[in-house]
Amino acid sequence: MIQNCKICGVKDSQTLKYITNHKYPPKMIGFICNWPKSKRYVSNDQLRELLKVDKKESSYVAVLVNPKNEVLEKIKDLPFDYYQLYDCDPNQIKIIKEKYKKKIISVVTISEEKDVLKYKNLEDISDLILFDSKGYHNSVSFDHSYLDKVKTNISIMIAGNIKISDLLDFKNKNFCIDMSGGLETKGIKDINKIDKFLNTVHNLSSLKKIL
Repeated sequence: MIQNCKICGVKDSQTLKYITNHKYPPKMIGFICNWPKSKRYVSNDQLRELLKVDKKESSYVAVLVNPKNEVLEKIKDLPFDYYQLYDCDPNQIKIIKEKYKKKIISVVTISEEKDVLKYKNLEDISDLILFDSKGYHNSVSFDHSYLDKVKTNISIMIAGNIKISDLLDFKNKNFCIDMSGGLETKGIKDINKIDKFLNTVHNLSSLKKIL
């Protein structure tokens, strides 16, 4: 059964306030911190203003691609609960986790089925494992059936060009759903899509409790 959700790529306070004040807020909200190629990138100065918005029931996630020390030092005092790390080897992740005392979402990027097995090297150092495509700032999908072979006690999050209409496909999967592009219209976060997404996730998450 779907285990809540994350909304990624938020970059304006109006959208952020809508999400944090929603009746069914997401478990996590992600911010693109060091990947300027992304249209969802937020500079350090912008982050400092944006993160003044009360997170309330959600956790704030710094999305980082192989971050250098300079980047990590700039964001270390910001109110992030998790660091979501792309392109970091297990040793890098361990060092970052120990130094900055953040919960870690380790990312396994997938282009073919064998890539999934990389999660086995991340279990001991991760609080969650995110399976994503290699699209990064582009919305690219991968075959989510590859994850049927994953056996782990670590919580699993999935991304990769997921649409609201896909959520029913995951109703029997113990995943946290991470969406970004699927909640946008012409590249901008769409409040109506966000509302539908959060309500749908809540309804699917509640279904198990009823049954």
